[in-house]
Amino acid sequence: MIAVDRWTGEEALLLRSVMRASVREFAGRLGISPRTVSNWQRNKTSICRPQMAQILDTALHQCTPAEQEAFSLRLAALRGASAPVNAESAARPAPCTVVSHKFLPVYLGECSAPLYSSGSPSEPGPGGLEQRILPADHHSAQSSTVHIYACGVAVVHLEEHHRLESLTELALWRYRTYLKEPDWVGERMAHLLARHSGDKDQSAQSLIPQYVLSAYELRTHSWSSAGLDTALQLLATPSVLVNRQNPANVVPLGPRVEEAKFRDGWAHPEAVTFDGGVSRGVVGWSGVAYHPQSDERALTTSQIVALELDVQALWALSSHILHMIEDGQDPVMPTAYGWRFLRSAYFRLTTARPTETAQHRVMREAILATSELPDRLRAAQDALRDNNP
Repeated sequence: MIAVDRWTGEEALLLRSVMRASVREFAGRLGISPRTVSNWQRNKTSICRPQMAQILDTALHQCTPAEQEAFSLRLAALRGASAPVNAESAARPAPCTVVSHKFLPVYLGECSAPLYSSGSPSEPGPGGLEQRILPADHHSAQSSTVHIYACGVAVVHLEEHHRLESLTELALWRYRTYLKEPDWVGERMAHLLARHSGDKDQSAQSLIPQYVLSAYELRTHSWSSAGLDTALQLLATPSVLVNRQNPANVVPLGPRVEEAKFRDGWAHPEAVTFDGGVSRGVVGWSGVAYHPQSDERALTTSQIVALELDVQALWALSSHILHMIEDGQDPVMPTAYGWRFLRSAYFRLTTARPTETAQHRVMREAILATSELPDRLRAAQDALRDNNP
Protein backbone atom coordinates (compact mmCIF):
# COMPACT_ATOMS: atom_id res chain seq x y z
CA MET A 1 0.00 0.00 0.00
CA ILE A 2 1.31 3.48 -0.90
CA ALA A 3 2.31 5.72 2.00
CA VAL A 4 3.14 9.43 1.86
CA ASP A 5 5.43 10.43 4.70
CA ARG A 6 4.71 14.15 4.33
CA TRP A 7 1.78 15.71 2.52
CA THR A 8 2.30 19.20 1.11
CA GLY A 9 0.19 21.21 -1.30
CA GLU A 10 2.25 19.77 -4.15
CA GLU A 11 1.49 16.14 -3.22
CA ALA A 12 -2.18 17.00 -2.72
CA LEU A 13 -2.38 18.56 -6.19
CA LEU A 14 -0.59 15.54 -7.60
CA LEU A 15 -3.32 13.34 -6.16
CA ARG A 16 -5.97 15.56 -7.76
CA SER A 17 -4.15 15.24 -11.07
CA VAL A 18 -4.14 11.44 -11.12
CA MET A 19 -7.78 11.39 -9.99
CA ARG A 20 -8.52 13.69 -12.96
CA ALA A 21 -10.91 15.72 -10.86
CA SER A 22 -11.82 19.39 -11.04
CA VAL A 23 -11.20 21.58 -8.00
CA ARG A 24 -14.81 21.22 -6.87
CA GLU A 25 -14.94 17.48 -7.48
CA PHE A 26 -11.69 16.90 -5.61
CA ALA A 27 -12.84 19.03 -2.68
CA GLY A 28 -16.15 17.17 -2.65
CA ARG A 29 -14.49 13.75 -2.57
CA LEU A 30 -12.28 14.84 0.32
CA GLY A 31 -15.08 16.63 2.15
CA ILE A 32 -13.15 19.90 2.27
CA SER A 33 -13.64 23.44 0.98
CA PRO A 34 -12.62 24.24 -2.64
CA ARG A 35 -10.78 27.21 -1.11
CA THR A 36 -8.35 24.77 0.53
CA VAL A 37 -7.49 23.29 -2.88
CA SER A 38 -7.00 26.80 -4.27
CA ASN A 39 -4.65 27.57 -1.36
CA TRP A 40 -2.57 24.52 -2.30
CA GLN A 41 -2.31 25.88 -5.85
CA ARG A 42 -0.99 29.18 -4.51
CA ASN A 43 1.36 27.68 -1.93
CA LYS A 44 2.50 24.23 -3.02
CA THR A 45 5.18 23.92 -0.33
CA SER A 46 2.76 24.33 2.57
CA ILE A 47 2.76 21.27 4.88
CA CYS A 48 -0.67 19.80 5.54
CA ARG A 49 -1.86 19.45 9.12
CA PRO A 50 -2.16 15.91 10.55
CA GLN A 51 -5.94 15.83 10.18
CA MET A 52 -5.71 16.91 6.52
CA ALA A 53 -2.90 14.41 5.88
CA GLN A 54 -5.16 11.65 7.20
CA ILE A 55 -7.94 12.76 4.81
CA LEU A 56 -5.50 12.66 1.91
CA ASP A 57 -4.22 9.21 2.95
CA THR A 58 -7.78 7.91 2.93
CA ALA A 59 -8.49 9.44 -0.50
CA LEU A 60 -5.32 7.88 -1.91
CA HIS A 61 -6.19 4.42 -0.56
CA GLN A 62 -9.65 4.70 -2.13
CA CYS A 63 -8.17 5.36 -5.58
CA THR A 64 -8.18 2.66 -8.25
CA PRO A 65 -5.00 0.56 -8.66
CA ALA A 66 -4.18 2.46 -11.87
CA GLU A 67 -4.55 5.80 -10.11
CA GLN A 68 -2.41 4.63 -7.18
CA GLU A 69 0.26 3.41 -9.58
CA ALA A 70 0.26 6.70 -11.51
CA PHE A 71 0.51 8.61 -8.22
CA SER A 72 3.44 6.44 -7.08
CA LEU A 73 5.30 6.99 -10.36
CA ARG A 74 4.75 10.74 -10.40
CA LEU A 75 5.60 11.09 -6.72
CA ALA A 76 8.86 9.23 -7.32
CA ALA A 77 9.67 11.49 -10.27
CA LEU A 78 8.78 14.57 -8.19
CA ARG A 79 11.19 13.54 -5.44
CA GLY A 80 13.91 12.26 -7.73
CA ALA A 81 13.57 8.66 -6.55
CA SER A 82 13.39 5.44 -8.51
CA ALA A 83 9.98 3.88 -9.00
CA PRO A 84 9.38 0.14 -9.20
CA VAL A 85 9.19 -1.13 -12.74
CA ASN A 86 6.18 -3.14 -13.88
CA ALA A 87 4.01 -3.48 -16.94
CA GLU A 88 2.41 -0.07 -16.49
CA SER A 89 5.61 1.87 -15.73
CA ALA A 90 7.36 0.21 -18.68
CA ALA A 91 5.39 2.45 -21.05
CA ARG A 92 7.55 3.86 -23.80
CA PRO A 93 7.37 5.92 -26.99
CA ALA A 94 5.12 4.25 -29.54
CA PRO A 95 3.38 4.99 -32.86
CA CYS A 96 0.09 6.87 -32.72
CA THR A 97 -2.23 9.00 -34.83
CA VAL A 98 -2.96 12.59 -33.83
CA VAL A 99 -5.20 15.30 -35.23
CA SER A 100 -3.71 18.76 -34.68
CA HIS A 101 -5.83 21.89 -34.37
CA LYS A 102 -4.04 25.26 -34.52
CA PHE A 103 -5.67 28.55 -33.55
CA LEU A 104 -4.11 31.82 -34.75
CA PRO A 105 -6.03 34.97 -33.63
CA VAL A 106 -5.65 38.45 -35.13
CA TYR A 107 -7.34 41.69 -34.07
CA LEU A 108 -8.63 43.49 -37.19
CA GLY A 109 -10.96 46.13 -35.76
CA GLU A 110 -13.30 47.97 -38.10
CA CYS A 111 -11.59 46.64 -41.25
CA SER A 112 -13.07 43.21 -40.47
CA ALA A 113 -16.57 44.38 -41.47
CA PRO A 114 -16.28 43.51 -45.21
CA LEU A 115 -14.92 40.07 -44.34
CA TYR A 116 -17.74 39.49 -41.87
CA SER A 117 -20.32 40.47 -44.49
CA SER A 118 -18.75 38.08 -47.02
CA GLY A 119 -18.54 35.09 -44.69
CA SER A 120 -20.92 32.16 -44.38
CA PRO A 121 -23.18 32.34 -41.30
CA SER A 122 -22.17 30.14 -38.37
CA GLU A 123 -23.77 29.34 -35.03
CA PRO A 124 -22.38 31.32 -32.07
CA GLY A 125 -19.98 29.38 -29.85
CA PRO A 126 -19.99 28.97 -26.05
CA GLY A 127 -19.14 32.64 -25.56
CA GLY A 128 -22.17 33.74 -27.58
CA LEU A 129 -19.98 35.58 -30.10
CA GLU A 130 -21.46 36.23 -33.53
CA GLN A 131 -19.19 34.83 -36.23
CA ARG A 132 -18.98 33.98 -39.90
CA ILE A 133 -16.59 31.73 -41.78
CA LEU A 134 -14.37 32.12 -44.84
CA PRO A 135 -12.13 29.45 -46.41
CA ALA A 136 -8.47 29.82 -45.53
CA ASP A 137 -7.12 27.64 -48.35
CA HIS A 138 -4.07 26.40 -46.47
CA HIS A 139 -1.68 24.47 -48.71
CA SER A 140 -1.42 21.28 -46.61
CA ALA A 141 -4.09 21.26 -43.89
CA GLN A 142 -7.00 18.82 -44.18
CA SER A 143 -9.28 21.69 -43.14
CA SER A 144 -8.58 25.42 -42.88
CA THR A 145 -11.05 28.18 -42.04
CA VAL A 146 -11.04 31.84 -41.01
CA HIS A 147 -13.58 32.67 -38.30
CA ILE A 148 -14.51 36.34 -38.56
CA TYR A 149 -16.09 37.70 -35.38
CA ALA A 150 -18.42 40.69 -35.38
CA CYS A 151 -16.34 42.23 -32.57
CA GLY A 152 -13.39 42.71 -34.95
CA VAL A 153 -11.30 39.58 -34.46
CA ALA A 154 -10.32 36.84 -36.91
CA VAL A 155 -9.20 33.38 -35.76
CA VAL A 156 -7.61 31.05 -38.30
CA HIS A 157 -8.24 27.36 -37.57
CA LEU A 158 -6.02 24.70 -39.17
CA GLU A 159 -6.75 20.98 -38.84
CA GLU A 160 -3.89 18.62 -39.75
CA HIS A 161 -3.60 14.81 -39.42
CA HIS A 162 -0.44 12.93 -38.46
CA ARG A 163 0.81 9.37 -38.16
CA LEU A 164 3.73 9.48 -35.72
CA GLU A 165 6.46 7.17 -34.52
CA SER A 166 7.04 9.27 -31.40
CA LEU A 167 5.70 12.40 -29.70
CA THR A 168 9.08 14.09 -30.18
CA GLU A 169 8.35 13.95 -33.91
CA LEU A 170 5.15 15.93 -33.35
CA ALA A 171 6.90 18.41 -31.03
CA LEU A 172 9.51 19.15 -33.73
CA TRP A 173 6.84 19.63 -36.38
CA ARG A 174 4.87 21.90 -34.06
CA TYR A 175 7.69 24.34 -33.34
CA ARG A 176 9.05 24.35 -36.87
CA THR A 177 5.66 25.18 -38.36
CA TYR A 178 5.11 27.83 -35.68
CA LEU A 179 7.85 29.80 -37.42
CA LYS A 180 5.96 29.76 -40.72
CA GLU A 181 2.24 29.79 -39.92
CA PRO A 182 1.99 33.33 -38.44
CA ASP A 183 3.60 34.85 -41.55
CA TRP A 184 1.28 32.79 -43.75
CA VAL A 185 -1.75 34.03 -41.78
CA GLY A 186 -0.59 37.65 -42.18
CA GLU A 187 -0.31 37.21 -45.94
CA ARG A 188 -3.64 35.38 -46.14
CA MET A 189 -5.49 38.04 -44.15
CA ALA A 190 -3.99 40.81 -46.31
CA HIS A 191 -5.16 38.91 -49.41
CA LEU A 192 -8.69 38.49 -48.03
CA LEU A 193 -8.93 42.18 -47.11
CA ALA A 194 -7.78 43.22 -50.57
CA ARG A 195 -10.27 40.83 -52.18
CA HIS A 196 -13.35 41.62 -50.11
CA SER A 197 -12.83 45.29 -49.25
CA GLY A 198 -10.48 46.55 -51.92
CA ASP A 199 -7.99 47.58 -49.22
CA LYS A 200 -4.64 46.77 -50.84
CA ASP A 201 -2.68 49.00 -48.47
CA GLN A 202 -3.05 46.74 -45.44
CA SER A 203 0.40 45.43 -44.55
CA ALA A 204 0.68 41.68 -44.04
CA GLN A 205 3.20 42.41 -41.30
CA SER A 206 0.55 44.20 -39.23
CA LEU A 207 -1.76 41.17 -39.48
CA ILE A 208 0.63 38.53 -38.12
CA PRO A 209 -0.73 36.66 -35.06
CA GLN A 210 1.26 37.09 -31.86
CA TYR A 211 1.01 33.43 -30.88
CA VAL A 212 -0.31 30.00 -31.89
CA LEU A 213 -2.31 27.74 -29.61
CA SER A 214 -2.75 24.03 -30.34
CA ALA A 215 -5.21 21.30 -29.44
CA TYR A 216 -4.45 17.64 -30.14
CA GLU A 217 -6.86 14.75 -30.43
CA LEU A 218 -5.11 11.44 -29.82
CA ARG A 219 -7.04 8.96 -31.95
CA THR A 220 -5.17 5.64 -32.04
CA HIS A 221 -2.41 4.36 -29.74
CA SER A 222 -1.16 1.25 -27.94
CA TRP A 223 -0.52 2.69 -24.46
CA SER A 224 -2.09 1.32 -21.31
CA SER A 225 -3.39 3.59 -18.53
CA ALA A 226 -0.18 5.12 -17.16
CA GLY A 227 1.37 5.40 -20.62
CA LEU A 228 -1.72 7.17 -21.94
CA ASP A 229 -1.60 9.69 -19.09
CA THR A 230 2.04 10.46 -19.88
CA ALA A 231 1.35 10.74 -23.61
CA LEU A 232 -1.40 13.31 -23.02
CA GLN A 233 0.84 15.30 -20.67
CA LEU A 234 3.57 15.39 -23.35
CA LEU A 235 1.10 16.38 -26.05
CA ALA A 236 -0.08 19.31 -23.93
CA THR A 237 3.46 20.47 -23.06
CA PRO A 238 5.77 19.37 -25.93
CA SER A 239 8.47 21.89 -25.03
CA VAL A 240 9.98 19.34 -22.62
CA LEU A 241 10.98 17.17 -25.59
CA VAL A 242 12.89 19.72 -27.71
CA ASN A 243 15.69 22.26 -27.51
CA ARG A 244 14.36 25.68 -28.56
CA GLN A 245 17.42 27.82 -27.83
CA ASN A 246 17.70 28.47 -31.56
CA PRO A 247 14.11 28.98 -32.80
CA ALA A 248 15.27 28.64 -36.40
CA ASN A 249 16.66 25.18 -35.68
CA VAL A 250 14.57 23.35 -33.07
CA VAL A 251 16.08 19.93 -32.36
CA PRO A 252 15.25 16.95 -30.10
CA LEU A 253 16.41 17.47 -26.53
CA GLY A 254 18.08 14.06 -26.47
CA PRO A 255 17.69 10.54 -27.86
CA ARG A 256 16.32 9.08 -24.62
CA VAL A 257 14.40 12.02 -23.16
CA GLU A 258 10.96 10.85 -24.30
CA GLU A 259 11.68 7.30 -23.18
CA ALA A 260 12.64 8.59 -19.72
CA LYS A 261 9.44 10.65 -19.49
CA PHE A 262 7.34 7.55 -20.15
CA ARG A 263 9.39 5.43 -17.77
CA ASP A 264 9.00 7.92 -14.91
CA GLY A 265 5.34 8.72 -15.57
CA TRP A 266 6.07 12.39 -16.22
CA ALA A 267 3.44 15.08 -15.58
CA HIS A 268 3.71 18.85 -15.79
CA PRO A 269 3.04 20.32 -12.33
CA GLU A 270 0.89 23.14 -13.72
CA ALA A 271 -1.13 21.12 -16.25
CA VAL A 272 -4.81 20.55 -15.46
CA THR A 273 -6.49 17.25 -16.25
CA PHE A 274 -10.13 16.68 -17.16
CA ASP A 275 -12.28 13.70 -18.03
CA GLY A 276 -15.69 12.27 -17.46
CA GLY A 277 -14.94 8.57 -17.09
CA VAL A 278 -15.21 7.95 -20.85
CA SER A 279 -12.42 10.26 -22.05
CA ARG A 280 -9.17 11.81 -20.87
CA GLY A 281 -7.75 15.25 -21.39
CA VAL A 282 -4.95 17.53 -20.26
CA VAL A 283 -4.69 21.32 -20.60
CA GLY A 284 -1.33 23.06 -20.43
CA TRP A 285 -0.33 26.67 -20.97
CA SER A 286 0.32 26.08 -24.67
CA GLY A 287 -2.39 23.65 -25.64
CA VAL A 288 -4.93 20.92 -25.05
CA ALA A 289 -4.54 17.15 -25.44
CA TYR A 290 -7.62 14.96 -25.59
CA HIS A 291 -8.37 11.26 -26.07
CA PRO A 292 -12.07 10.47 -26.56
CA GLN A 293 -13.04 6.87 -26.01
CA SER A 294 -15.61 5.08 -28.11
CA ASP A 295 -18.67 6.08 -26.12
CA GLU A 296 -21.59 8.29 -27.02
CA ARG A 297 -21.25 10.09 -23.69
CA ALA A 298 -17.71 11.27 -24.44
CA LEU A 299 -17.00 14.87 -25.37
CA THR A 300 -16.49 15.51 -29.03
CA THR A 301 -13.37 17.28 -30.19
CA SER A 302 -15.63 19.79 -31.95
CA GLN A 303 -16.84 20.95 -28.52
CA ILE A 304 -13.26 21.68 -27.48
CA VAL A 305 -12.57 23.43 -30.78
CA ALA A 306 -15.70 25.60 -30.42
CA LEU A 307 -14.63 26.69 -26.94
CA GLU A 308 -11.04 27.41 -27.99
CA LEU A 309 -12.19 29.52 -30.95
CA ASP A 310 -14.19 31.80 -28.64
CA VAL A 311 -11.46 31.83 -25.98
CA GLN A 312 -8.81 32.86 -28.51
CA ALA A 313 -11.08 35.51 -30.05
CA LEU A 314 -11.76 37.05 -26.65
CA TRP A 315 -8.09 36.83 -25.71
CA ALA A 316 -7.17 38.81 -28.84
CA LEU A 317 -9.91 41.36 -28.17
CA SER A 318 -9.03 41.88 -24.49
CA SER A 319 -5.31 42.04 -25.37
CA HIS A 320 -6.00 44.83 -27.86
CA ILE A 321 -7.82 46.81 -25.16
CA LEU A 322 -5.07 46.28 -22.59
CA HIS A 323 -2.34 47.15 -25.12
CA MET A 324 -4.04 50.50 -25.74
CA ILE A 325 -3.72 51.23 -22.02
CA GLU A 326 -0.06 50.17 -22.02
CA ASP A 327 0.55 52.57 -24.91
CA GLY A 328 -1.00 55.44 -22.94
CA GLN A 329 -4.25 55.56 -24.93
CA ASP A 330 -7.80 55.69 -23.60
CA PRO A 331 -9.40 52.38 -24.63
CA VAL A 332 -12.33 53.00 -26.94
CA MET A 333 -14.54 50.35 -28.52
CA PRO A 334 -17.82 50.51 -30.44
CA THR A 335 -20.73 50.61 -28.00
CA ALA A 336 -21.92 47.17 -29.09
CA TYR A 337 -18.57 45.69 -28.04
CA GLY A 338 -17.86 47.69 -24.91
CA TRP A 339 -17.66 46.55 -21.30
CA ARG A 340 -21.21 45.13 -21.29
CA PHE A 341 -20.29 42.88 -24.21
CA LEU A 342 -17.25 41.61 -22.31
CA ARG A 343 -19.34 41.10 -19.18
CA SER A 344 -21.84 39.02 -21.14
CA ALA A 345 -19.09 36.88 -22.71
CA TYR A 346 -17.48 36.38 -19.30
CA PHE A 347 -20.78 35.23 -17.82
CA ARG A 348 -21.48 32.78 -20.65
CA LEU A 349 -18.03 31.22 -20.46
CA THR A 350 -17.85 30.87 -16.69
CA THR A 351 -21.42 29.84 -15.89
CA ALA A 352 -22.55 26.21 -16.16
CA ARG A 353 -25.58 25.48 -18.30
CA PRO A 354 -28.40 23.14 -17.19
CA THR A 355 -27.74 20.86 -20.19
CA GLU A 356 -23.97 20.82 -19.70
CA THR A 357 -22.45 17.42 -18.85
CA ALA A 358 -19.95 17.01 -16.01
CA GLN A 359 -17.06 16.30 -18.37
CA HIS A 360 -17.93 19.33 -20.51
CA ARG A 361 -17.88 21.48 -17.38
CA VAL A 362 -14.47 20.28 -16.17
CA MET A 363 -13.07 20.72 -19.68
CA ARG A 364 -14.36 24.30 -19.82
CA GLU A 365 -13.02 25.08 -16.34
CA ALA A 366 -9.61 23.60 -17.19
CA ILE A 367 -9.24 25.59 -20.42
CA LEU A 368 -10.33 28.84 -18.78
CA ALA A 369 -8.04 28.30 -15.78
CA THR A 370 -4.91 27.71 -17.88
CA SER A 371 -5.71 30.47 -20.40
CA GLU A 372 -6.19 33.07 -17.62
CA LEU A 373 -8.82 34.59 -19.91
CA PRO A 374 -11.32 35.40 -17.11
CA ASP A 375 -8.77 37.71 -15.43
CA ARG A 376 -8.01 39.46 -18.73
CA LEU A 377 -11.69 39.90 -19.50
CA ARG A 378 -12.30 41.47 -16.09
CA ALA A 379 -9.33 43.81 -16.52
CA ALA A 380 -10.43 44.86 -20.02
CA GLN A 381 -14.02 45.25 -18.81
CA ASP A 382 -12.93 47.53 -15.97
CA ALA A 383 -10.79 49.60 -18.32
CA LEU A 384 -13.67 50.15 -20.74
CA ARG A 385 -16.13 50.92 -17.94
CA ASP A 386 -13.77 53.55 -16.48
CA ASN A 387 -13.42 55.22 -19.88
CA ASN A 388 -17.01 54.72 -21.07
CA PRO A 389 -19.31 54.44 -18.03
